[in-house]
Amino acid sequence: MAYAYDDQNIFAKILRGEIPNNTVLETEHTLAFRDIAPKAPDHVLVIPKGPYVCFDHFCNDASAEEIVDFARAAGQVCKMLGCEPGHGGEGFRAITNAGEDGVQEVPHYHLHILAGRPMGPMLLMR
Repeated sequence: MAYAYDDQNIFAKILRGEIPNNTVLETEHTLAFRDIAPKAPDHVLVIPKGPYVCFDHFCNDASAEEIVDFARAAGQVCKMLGCEPGHGGEGFRAITNAGEDGVQEVPHYHLHILAGRPMGPMLLMR
C-alpha cells in the first residue's frame, strides 16, 4: 500500500522548526521531545525525521540506517529517563497508534514512551 504523507502535520512542522518543542534527544534520523499533553510524569515522543505515516510504513519503507537510529534513540530516551527495568528504573510503556482503529491523531509515525508511574492495564475490554 502506498501511503500519502501530509507534510503539514504538526510533527512535520516541528521537524522544520516552525513549531518549538522540548527536545530530549536528536540524532541524524530521529527526534525525541516531551509531549505537550503528558499522560504520565515522563511522556516523550520519538519520531523519525523521514516522512513515514505509521509503524508499518516505517518498518517497510525506512532504510536500515533510519530503523537502527530510531531504535537506538528510543533506547537512549529510556536510559535518559532512568526508567529501564533492571537498571534502577521501574519500567515504562512504549505505544504507537496506527490509523483510525488505532486512534492515531498525528499522521506521522511516533512512539510514545511513558514512565514515572504504574500504567495500569494495557487495554480495557468492551
